[in-house]
Amino acid sequence: MFKNNNSVYLRNGLKKNQNVSEYYSNINTAVALGKTHVPIKHKQLAANYVLIKKIFGSSAASIPITNADRAVLTRHGFQPLENTSVEQINRQIEQLKNWSNGGDILLSTYASELFEIRIKELKYLRLTTTNARSCEFLDGYKALEKYIEYIAR
Repeated sequence: MFKNNNSVYLRNGLKKNQNVSEYYSNINTAVALGKTHVPIKHKQLAANYVLIKKIFGSSAASIPITNADRAVLTRHGFQPLENTSVEQINRQIEQLKNWSNGGDILLSTYASELFEIRIKELKYLRLTTTNARSCEFLDGYKALEKYIEYIAR
């Protein structure tokens, strides 16, 4: 999946006894991913999310993703947010950043669309998830929210 220079940088930046999968499994890695080459579209969407969260305490409306959104996620190999782990979200964030910062306009458009869907999923999960239900989900949404809050600053 990561056959470009980023994987070499990540491996060289890790401790000797820590491998790449352990690096991506940490929620704070989402913040580390937000420190370099964040696309403008990600920053705009993140700023909107954080602003709405500050004003209303959560999303203003609970709009679940549509079947078309699910099809877009599936076509690009992404699972719904409630079924993703921290490691998967961190890898997806890195992938979306690479697509956005690459030279291909089509991949950049896909990255923006996928990030918008992820934010829509996060808004819906945060509004509809109670503490009792949160144990049913994996922790990927926490890493996504941490990334969004960091890049919105």
